[in-house]
Amino acid sequence: MNQPSPAILLAASFAFIIVQLDVTIVNVALPAIGRELGAGVSALQWVVDAYTLGFAVFLLSAGVLGDRFGARRVFLGGFALFTAASLACAIAPGVLALNLARAAQGVGAALMVPSSLAILNAGYGHDRALLAKAVAWWTAAGGVSIAAGPVLGGLLMSFAGWRSIFWVNIPICLLGFWLTLRAVPAVGAQAGARGFDAAGQVLAIVALTALVGAVIECHALGISSPLVHGALLVAAAAGVLFIRRQRRASAPMLPLDLFATRAFSGAVLFGVLVNFAYYGVIFVLSFYLQQVRGFSVLQAGLIFLPLTGTFIFSNIASGWLQARSGSRLPMIIGGVVGACGYALLGAVGIGAEATFLMMLPGLALIPAGMGLAVPAMTTSILAAVERSQSGAASAILNTARQLGGAMGVAIFGALVGGVDAGAAMHGIRIALAVSSLLLLLAALLALHCIAPHQVFQPEGDSPCRT
Repeated sequence: MNQPSPAILLAASFAFIIVQLDVTIVNVALPAIGRELGAGVSALQWVVDAYTLGFAVFLLSAGVLGDRFGARRVFLGGFALFTAASLACAIAPGVLALNLARAAQGVGAALMVPSSLAILNAGYGHDRALLAKAVAWWTAAGGVSIAAGPVLGGLLMSFAGWRSIFWVNIPICLLGFWLTLRAVPAVGAQAGARGFDAAGQVLAIVALTALVGAVIECHALGISSPLVHGALLVAAAAGVLFIRRQRRASAPMLPLDLFATRAFSGAVLFGVLVNFAYYGVIFVLSFYLQQVRGFSVLQAGLIFLPLTGTFIFSNIASGWLQARSGSRLPMIIGGVVGACGYALLGAVGIGAEATFLMMLPGLALIPAGMGLAVPAMTTSILAAVERSQSGAASAILNTARQLGGAMGVAIFGALVGGVDAGAAMHGIRIALAVSSLLLLLAALLALHCIAPHQVFQPEGDSPCRT
């Protein structure tokens, strides 16, 4: 059989790079966006969370669309939507237009991610070793881009302003679109594909948007605001209706039976805690560096550089450690290392006299812990379910992680919004202390939920359920 074109991997990787990059690249630009568009902290939280919410709430349905209409077609549609939405972000006249465009970017991202994996499976699936290498490169490309986002954002901002962080998406998307048309073979619709659950999708959007919105607006409106209370009630009602629908549906968008597996539930919650801490801390650190410490946007971006370097090495180490000890040990070590990073940053890296060298140990340990834990967490998810359910399991994990990140931005952002410098530093220290505790909790979850030496199950075997 002929070897698949490397352009298939390149096109899939371009998609994941741009999707992950836009999770974090905006963070260093937020103060500048706020100044130009007259936006407060809560509106700027939506600049981050509109994207992650759009991404999260459509991930579960995007896989269904790929199965029904063909992965290549949906993948190209995702590229097209992401390109158009990036253009809308770049020319947005106000913060509302920007946030709506960011939500559209998130939907485009959701269309690309499951389809890119289906394309890799179609192109490399004839050779499992080759497929594993392709997925490893795809994962590494996304991991490095999410860590490099603040650095690239700082560089672009220093030369071309905040709108450049959206303009840069367009040539990357167009190149990925062209590569897909040229090199990626058509991946047809799957026989027996599940139907699109429109009612479930609407309920998920309402529940999650109302919940995140209530948390974000709570600081500006106050906890006693009728709007906050109303949003929480809407979120609760829509959430209950969504769960009821998923329990009764013959082909649910969220297969609830997967949560009967302790390893699956533990790994999903592990991912929520990791993203909650990371996304939330990156958001508040960006404000701290520029608004409190007075660093330029370029300096602030470069301060995040250690996030990129240690992530690469720890990602490699995670694969080595998993091969020898299974998934649990790197998840535990990663959680503890990340917790130490947040604690160190809060203890010595935050303050009027803190230097970059004082911040460096914490900034290096945080991604080192993530790089160890996240690949192992993904492996543990796949090992905890039947192979026929691996697509649904991966979609649930990624959805939960994005929602964790959105809540981290909403809650930690409330700690620093609209307060003076001293109170802002106090809020950031609280966020870092909470993040350290959350990562320790994640390590304990791995210890309790993930079996020692847990590995992928052979074809046909059933994972143990508890």
